Amino acid sequence: MTIITVNTPTGRLSLERRRKLAETLTDAVLVPEVGQFAPPARVGFQVHFVERQPDMMAIGGRLLADLGPEADVMVIDVAVMDGDWRQEVRTEVIERLLSALADACGLEKPSPTWWVNFRVIDEGSWGSSGGVLSVLPLLDTGVFTEEKATAVRARLGA
Repeated sequence: MTIITVNTPTGRLSLERRRKLAETLTDAVLVPEVGQFAPPARVGFQVHFVERQPDMMAIGGRLLADLGPEADVMVIDVAVMDGDWRQEVRTEVIERLLSALADACGLEKPSPTWWVNFRVIDEGSWGSSGGVLSVLPLLDTGVFTEEKATAVRARLGA
């Protein structure tokens, strides 16, 4: 299970950009997480778009409403199930997320005021369908490469 929350000023992302980002942000995390492009795994991902009025966001101690349109602030919060999240995998995910965002916005590179928070939720700390979820049963579904499944098991001591 992965939740990607994109926080932006109201109106920053058009409907078409959100459509594109729903897919590209999902895949930006999915591929490093399972070790391959696996569309069946997308069902375990949610992307939430949260818009805030410019007077409800600030950077550098100043409200965006006071800074004008040049203040292009966005925060992507990623919450993932425990697994193989070594620093190089986290780095890959963060770079892929920022690249997908820049591409969807028609920019050559991400803005320095777009930030990504990456959080790993401990094994046994996710809940759905009336119970606690584990990544371990998902390792045998065929979406994880064998190499990635082995790395996750080793990381979790399973």
